Amino acid sequence: MGVEQIGVAEVRRIVLAAQGFGVPRPARVGLRQVRAAVQRLGVLQIDSVNVLCRSHYLPSFSRLGPYPRSTLDRMAWGRNSTRELFEYFWGHRAALLPVGVHPFLRWRMQAAGSQVWSERLDPNTQVPSAVVEGMQRLSRDRPDLVDAVLDTIRDHGPSTAAGVQDPSPGRGPATEGGRMWNWKDTKIAVEALFAAGRLSITDRQNFERVYDLTERVIPDAVRAEAEPSVEEAQRELVRIAARSCGVATVQELCSGGTSYLALPAGVGKLRVAELIDAGELIPVSIEGQRGRYYRVPDAACPDRIEGQALLSPFDSLIWNRDRIERYFGFRYRISIYLPEPQRLHGYYVLPFLTDEAIVGRVDLRADRQRATLQVPVVNAEPGSDSTEVAGRLADELRLMADWLELERVEVGNRGNLASSLRSALAG
Repeated sequence: MGVEQIGVAEVRRIVLAAQGFGVPRPARVGLRQVRAAVQRLGVLQIDSVNVLCRSHYLPSFSRLGPYPRSTLDRMAWGRNSTRELFEYFWGHRAALLPVGVHPFLRWRMQAAGSQVWSERLDPNTQVPSAVVEGMQRLSRDRPDLVDAVLDTIRDHGPSTAAGVQDPSPGRGPATEGGRMWNWKDTKIAVEALFAAGRLSITDRQNFERVYDLTERVIPDAVRAEAEPSVEEAQRELVRIAARSCGVATVQELCSGGTSYLALPAGVGKLRVAELIDAGELIPVSIEGQRGRYYRVPDAACPDRIEGQALLSPFDSLIWNRDRIERYFGFRYRISIYLPEPQRLHGYYVLPFLTDEAIVGRVDLRADRQRATLQVPVVNAEPGSDSTEVAGRLADELRLMADWLELERVEVGNRGNLASSLRSALAG
C-alpha cells in the first residue's frame, strides 16, 4: 500500500484546522470555549514582553475573539481545587498546560531533579542552564539550602523568589528594595525545585512567579493519578503534539529546538514509530516537499478555511519558522531580539492571517496612558490585495482595541499598508 500524498494547500487547511482556525467565532465566549481552545492547542507559551498584551492571552483571542482574560487567570492561578492549567516547561518554553498533562511530565521532573545536581549539562531535561550551573555551585558551597528553602515555603506559605527568607544565619532581608542580599541563591533554589516538580507556580504577582508546594497547587485528583511509564508518557506527549500540528515531520513534532514538543535525542523517532505501528499516526508525503510527514487518522481537512486573526509572535502555529515558511510561504523572525536597525517590520510584529494565507505583518503596542492601540509599522505581503487586507485588518484591530479596553487605533507612517489602513479605519 502506497504512502498517501497530499498537496500543500490541503496541508495548510489541515494545519489551520488542527490549530483551531476556520470555525466561526462564538457570539459569546466563556469558560467552556476557552477551555476547548486551550485543550486543542495543548499549550500556551508564556513570555514576559508586555508591549501589547502578555503572550499567553493572545492565542485564545486569535481563535475566539474577545473573551474575559480573567477567565484564563482563574484557570491558571485560581483556586487550587478547581485549577485547570499549570505552569511548566513545554520543550524549552515556559508554558501553561492543562492539568491533565501533569502525570505525563513527571518523568521529566524526576530527570530534572537529578540533573540539577549533576556535573554535566543535559539539554534533554529542559532545565535552564543558569539553574543547573547555579545548583552545581550550591551543591558544593551550600548543600543544605534547597531543602531549607523548601521547608521555609512549607512553613510560611507561597512566596516569590525574592520574598523567600534565606534560612542561613546572618542572611536576613536586605535594606534595599526589600529584596534579600542572597536573592540569586534562593532564586536558583526555587527554580531547581520547580523544575523537579517539588514546587509549582500558584500565582503571578506583577508577572513574577509565586511558588508553593506542588501538593498545594496541583488538584488532589490529578496528583492521585497513577504515574504512567516513561514510554507511555512520552507517547501521550507526542499524541498531543500530533493533534495540535495536524501534519508534521518527526523533527517538527518532537525532535528539535523548534519542534512542537522536545523529547530526548533519538526518543522522538522511536515514539513516532510506535504510534505508527499502533495506527495512531499515518505516514504521508507532501507534493513538492522532501521527507516523510505524519498525521493523525482523524485530522480534519475542511474544504476551505475562512476567518482572520492576528498571531502572537509566540503563537504555536508559528513556533517552527521553517515549517511556516514551507507551508505558507511566509518567512518570519521575531524582531524583539534584533538590534533596532535590523527591525524591518517593527518591534512586536504580529503576522496577519486571512483565510488560508498570512498576508501582513503588523507592529503593535498598547499605549495604556492614552488608551490607544498603536500601529507604528504595517506591511502587506507581496502579491496580496492591499485594499482587502487593510479592510479586514481594520476590523480585527478595532476588535482587539475593544478587547484590550483601548479607545482608538492609531496608525503610523511606516510600511506599505499604512495609508490604506488609515483609510479603512476612517471608513
